[in-house]
Amino acid sequence: MKNWGVDLGGTKIECAVLDQNDPEKVLIRKRIPTEAANGYHHIISQIKKLIDAVSSELGEKPEKIGFATPGVLDPGTLQMKNSNTTSLNGQPLEKDLTEALGMRVRLANDANCFALAEKMMGAGRLYPNAEVVFGVIMGTGVGGGLIVGDRIIGGHHGIGGEWGHNELEFNGDDCYCEKKGCTEQVISGPALERFYARTSGSQRSLKEILANRETDPHAGKTIDRLLEFYGKGISSLINVIDPDLIIIGGGVGNIDLLYTEGFERIKKYIFNRGIVSTPIVKPVLGDSAGVFGAALL
Repeated sequence: MKNWGVDLGGTKIECAVLDQNDPEKVLIRKRIPTEAANGYHHIISQIKKLIDAVSSELGEKPEKIGFATPGVLDPGTLQMKNSNTTSLNGQPLEKDLTEALGMRVRLANDANCFALAEKMMGAGRLYPNAEVVFGVIMGTGVGGGLIVGDRIIGGHHGIGGEWGHNELEFNGDDCYCEKKGCTEQVISGPALERFYARTSGSQRSLKEILANRETDPHAGKTIDRLLEFYGKGISSLINVIDPDLIIIGGGVGNIDLLYTEGFERIKKYIFNRGIVSTPIVKPVLGDSAGVFGAALL
């Protein structure tokens, strides 16, 4: 038996097939462009094209496929919502994929798939006693996924783990979710670059801002903002869920200061007299996590 997974991204669609008896054994990986600008039905056709190509190369068709998706399938309406690939929103993606592919499919948010893969195949294996794991995404956007045992906790509304859209800064920048000061609008890469531009009057990438932290006061202020609000945001996760392990993915999550100075900032806000013993680590699987998590569905 084989586990098939598809990571549906805004720019690419990737399929991976894993050996069910040895999930670390990848039998095939293949990707094609999403071409999302051509609309919802074109995305469906691209997915079918990819599955047909992988089936032909492997010499067999799947019986079922897991999908990591931007956004989430609403459990009530069975339509997609909260996707930055906006043509997916309001669409019955699970139903349409089932019909187009002629097989059972299961959808989960890409952050949930990241968390599941890292728990089962990645960083979680270094902490075998970690039953409750929270996977954080900090990159272009901010999101997360909650895993208990080997199960995604999607929640009643399908928004379990969505810490990126809680207010972190009072009356902060507008968010596409129609609130202000969401975590995503404070500590995502674009939000930090926007803050630097607003305070300094010039544009720099987050990498440049980080490199000039000691010599450029605006860069120093931007990185301090990241560390302070990171500490506040992560402390809220710990206060509510108190996971056994937190795994930080995404480009911003690569910043080493998060695991030293950022860790110290968590202590300011945690409801535990300043004691933080939660392991907070980088992921192991890199950009494979989404498609591997989809296969594990």
